[in-house]
Amino acid sequence: MSGTLTNATRAEYCVVACAEAWRSAGEVLASPMGTVPMIGARLAKLTFSPDLLLTDGEALLIADVPAVGAAPGVVEGWLPYRQHLAMVATGRRHVMMGASQLDRYGNQNISCIGDWARPKRQLLGVRGAPVNTLNNPTSYWVPKHSTRVFVERVDMVSGVGYDRAAAAGPSATRYHRLPDVISDLGVFDFETPDRTMRLRSLHPGVTVEEVLAATGFALTVPDEVPYTREPTAEELRLIREEIDPKGLRDREVPS
Repeated sequence: MSGTLTNATRAEYCVVACAEAWRSAGEVLASPMGTVPMIGARLAKLTFSPDLLLTDGEALLIADVPAVGAAPGVVEGWLPYRQHLAMVATGRRHVMMGASQLDRYGNQNISCIGDWARPKRQLLGVRGAPVNTLNNPTSYWVPKHSTRVFVERVDMVSGVGYDRAAAAGPSATRYHRLPDVISDLGVFDFETPDRTMRLRSLHPGVTVEEVLAATGFALTVPDEVPYTREPTAEELRLIREEIDPKGLRDREVPS
């Protein structure tokens, strides 16, 4: 890491890491879930991925990139729910979901905590996670990296991981891809021979030991782990002045 932008916050490194998930994505729908991923998708649109499609978070495709919480100035289309599902089924979307639990193979749980017959906590439900993971690229955003989220075995599979996709066969693996997992500690992927999670980069100020202590399974750690890339001066200006002038990113990832 060059250290030229030492005033960048942890949240801003997370924003840049999320934006990188959509680098060179082409004309696909970015579906960010969470404040930091939303800022990241808008940053990608304004910089290195101008062809990204963005929505207002509901049913309108927007042509401009408004600040978070602001109304769009230019609407270029209507995306009703059934058309949204058609885009998912044809792979023309890259969604960044949250996860209440994730295991080493990328199986995600957003449904319940505890035994299915008598759960301790009821969560969102499976929702669109199975279809997302089997039909379009699905990344994950975890704002608080801990052993409660990164677990040895998820209590229920909502989003499909690499091991379960492989067990289901070619119909499941054909379009299955989990490009990135981004947390407040670092960036992770599944680029290993057995498709288990690997530490790809650390956010500045984070140590490998800190990541391992906050992860509930054996994580692949390369001999040399780089830092997550710095935001450029222009990216910082866009984040702070145009996309998130109210600083909502710092509520999700406090400095």
